[in-house]
Amino acid sequence: MSSTLPVTLDRTAGGSLGVQLSGRIRDLVVAGTLARGDRLPSSRALAAELGVSRSVTEQAYEQLLAEGWLEARRGSGTFVTATGAARAALPRRPTAPATAGLVRLDAGTPWIDPRHAAGWRRAWREVSTAPPPRGYDDPRGLPELRALLADRLGRSRGVLLDPDELVVTNGTTDGLRHLLTALPHGPVAIEDPGYRAAVETVAGLGRTVLDLPALAPVTDLTGVVACYVTPAHQHPLGRVLPGPERVALLDAARAADAVVVEDDYDSEFRYDVAPVPALASLDRGRVAYLGTAAKSVAPSLRLGWLVPPPDLLDRINARRLVTHEGAPWPVQRAFLALLRDGYVDKVVRTARRVYAERAPRVAAALSPYATPGGPVAGMYSTWLLSQADALRARDAARRAGFELNLLSGYCRTATLTGLVLGFGGVTDDELDRALAALTSALGRSRG
Repeated sequence: MSSTLPVTLDRTAGGSLGVQLSGRIRDLVVAGTLARGDRLPSSRALAAELGVSRSVTEQAYEQLLAEGWLEARRGSGTFVTATGAARAALPRRPTAPATAGLVRLDAGTPWIDPRHAAGWRRAWREVSTAPPPRGYDDPRGLPELRALLADRLGRSRGVLLDPDELVVTNGTTDGLRHLLTALPHGPVAIEDPGYRAAVETVAGLGRTVLDLPALAPVTDLTGVVACYVTPAHQHPLGRVLPGPERVALLDAARAADAVVVEDDYDSEFRYDVAPVPALASLDRGRVAYLGTAAKSVAPSLRLGWLVPPPDLLDRINARRLVTHEGAPWPVQRAFLALLRDGYVDKVVRTARRVYAERAPRVAAALSPYATPGGPVAGMYSTWLLSQADALRARDAARRAGFELNLLSGYCRTATLTGLVLGFGGVTDDELDRALAALTSALGRSRG
């Protein structure tokens, strides 16, 4: 084939005509319009057909010859060398999920009082004027931030440590991932029902997840390298791990030479009793402590901290030094200012009061139809009811403009059913409307 090529050139477009022409011919080859062995018009003939100078077609051919799409045969002309193949269809653009645009009643979005917005803005203004590091900064985290966090953990959680024993992370799952990379390969036990992101993180590292019944004492961890728990506020049932069961868990971990991973995600928000001391305060050598700014300031900060057992610290830091996986410097710098200037304490105190007021409202609305899954604390509560009623309530909430999670979505081998209702990231009016939709649906079911 040496007839006219089906190409046109746009003389008003930027860039050279030669580059434009080579792109047009390349597209014809990739699309299969030009096949292997097809002969192209001579550069002189193609230039005449397109009404351009011969230098334009020569430039295009030379480029495609260099790229290997064409070959020049002495005395015969220029031929296509690539195999023509139809261009693969582009994947269908995913449609928006059915829950897009709904107000989320999730268990992880905190209430941030808008009256504290000035402190937030002040912290980021400070970031904008602070000189950034010349290169990669300390993978352990900013020294000043680690010092504040270590002091805070000692005062509020009973975890006494040196700032150099703490590692700033990109959130809880990032800390869990770094911890697991420092452990031998082997299964990881996780509460069931439990934190879904932790399950996905462990599975994503190629490790087997073993289910621990969330309401049963842990007395045997034989064969596992780590055990992930939420002892201060079991996620999502809300149970506090009793003292005797804490001792039994640590004994089982010592016997199996396993690490207990304590996710202390929202201990600051107890309003029924004083915050329960961290499990890590009982045995720093056996427990890895995970903390987060997601529940106090904002999930989108993606900032957390890890206090690993001392014998794993150097291994974790050495790996992070090579991979440059430290938390972003601007986020650390802003959180340092938020901690130092009292913003975090203010938003925590305000949110605790709001949660303490909202929790009884939720209980009063749902208790005629469902059973609480555990003590109500923090920014959510879990309610046990049949799967049919849970689905009916969820669908009614969606029709009213809200999305909430089913308890069954947190279960793997457990058979619990119900609703997990977050009341942190909504306004009072939104919460009232959501509860009205839920109680209306459950009332009709009861009737």
